[in-house]
Amino acid sequence: MVFTAKSTLILVSTLVTVLCVGARPSANPGFSPLDLLRGIGIRNCGNGRRSAHASLTFHDAISFSKSNPLSGGADGSIMQFSDVEAKYVANEDLADMIEVQKRFAMNHGVPFADFIQFAGAVGASNCAGGPRLPFFAGRPKSARGPAPDHLVPGPADSVDKILARMADAGFSPEETVDLLASHSIAAQHGLDRTMNGAPLDSTPSAFDTQFYVETLLKGTVPPKNGTTPVSALSPIPGEFRMQSDFLIARDPRTACAWQSLVDKQSVMIDRFQKAMAKLSTLGSNRFFLTDCSDVIPQPRNSLRSPSAYIPSGRSMADIESFCKSSTFPKLPVHPGPLVPILPVGPPSFH
Repeated sequence: MVFTAKSTLILVSTLVTVLCVGARPSANPGFSPLDLLRGIGIRNCGNGRRSAHASLTFHDAISFSKSNPLSGGADGSIMQFSDVEAKYVANEDLADMIEVQKRFAMNHGVPFADFIQFAGAVGASNCAGGPRLPFFAGRPKSARGPAPDHLVPGPADSVDKILARMADAGFSPEETVDLLASHSIAAQHGLDRTMNGAPLDSTPSAFDTQFYVETLLKGTVPPKNGTTPVSALSPIPGEFRMQSDFLIARDPRTACAWQSLVDKQSVMIDRFQKAMAKLSTLGSNRFFLTDCSDVIPQPRNSLRSPSAYIPSGRSMADIESFCKSSTFPKLPVHPGPLVPILPVGPPSFH
């Protein structure tokens, strides 16, 4: 993906708002999406860093709670109060990423809350098949305080607990499934340190629907240290399956929404964009934000395989469909023996 001076942008700060008033070549040639990709390490989608950027947008924003007045949502508190929030168990493996983005945002005078969502949107657009996420600017410069702990759903949580937490943040079960599209470019670091870098599907550098397919394949391969509360049997050696993903794909409240995204690339992207627009503005009144979506680069990388498929060594008989109201689509099967998935590079931000 190539950027030129035409991709440049400027975010002009005021006391309580940031306005994108110069997303044009002459506005600010010193700060562009290319600067961002170089500065915080997401120029290539195929390394372990991009999933951390996607995670950070979620971990900051999902701190919103309709039942907790101390919660702030997408307010940058995870960065502003990193001395507190980075110590939460859910955020421990994002600590390095938080500090890198924090320094970069401070150097460019951009409020933390806006920068986190901006970085996540730019990172997603850099992946093959990726979305062009909406980006709204103008969040307050400072969060009211650290977000309370235990608001980020975890991989060991039950579906009941996850859906209740997401509902408290304003999301339906279907929207919860939509947001999990980000796992298509994710790899685990820290859940099982014996296999750090293990992707969650076989195409970690592509924002595609393979994640929704492969999560429904019968699990036969245990993690290296055995199954734990955060993991489940995976269908392919080298692939890591979160217990929460395994359960949500099979729960009657979410199974049909899950299956509806199989081999539906455009539908998945559309639903993810809408869910992310909602997530990224939690805690804010969108009326007071400025739509700066035009500064997010247009994704240019196409998918190598535009259609979903059954990985080699597996068959349609391995699909565990739990949606009773529709038939699972017939997918092509890649020929050949089962091929182990290699880990992606570590998310080092130094």
